[in-house]
Amino acid sequence: MPLLDNESIQNMGFSSVGKNVFISDKASFYNCANISIGDNVRIDDFCIISAGEGGIIVGNHIHVAVYSSLIGTGKIVLNNFCNLSSRVSIYSSSDDYSGEWMTNPTIPKKYTNVYSADVTIGRHVIIGTGSVVMPGIKLGDGVAIGALSFVKNNCEAFGIYAGVPAKRISERKKNIIALEHAYLSICESNMCASSQSRDY
Repeated sequence: MPLLDNESIQNMGFSSVGKNVFISDKASFYNCANISIGDNVRIDDFCIISAGEGGIIVGNHIHVAVYSSLIGTGKIVLNNFCNLSSRVSIYSSSDDYSGEWMTNPTIPKKYTNVYSADVTIGRHVIIGTGSVVMPGIKLGDGVAIGALSFVKNNCEAFGIYAGVPAKRISERKKNIIALEHAYLSICESNMCASSQSRDY
């Protein structure tokens, strides 16, 4: 996976960008001034990160896998240690499908009824491949979303959710919290950078 060099990343005009950020040269970004990226982030091929008025905040230790997209007017926040598998779609805006209004961005706003709301993805959340997260959703810390799920309701912390629509099917173990503390203690010794890889 060819990666942008640090100078190219800095010149893209992000609101802020941290250290050890690996971005594919095939990823697409729109409205970079409203996008903030933390430390130790990897964004893979063919991802689309399109920020609206609310902006997009990508925390630390985040992976956004191939073909994923973050799109919409509302704010989208990915908190630390999130993992978006391939083809995950997170929307902070959606057209009105009722037929009462016209749809798509080529139509003036007075003829449409777009719903926009902030999306918050908690710490240690993992979202399985092909899943869709709708506007206004909050995923609590430690939530796991199974592949091909449709998330239209909030998900409570440390639950495993799956299905269309996604429902809580099990509890997720909390050992990841202890592992986080152990890992961050190593980071404080300046060993984090050596653990990062540019390999696909």
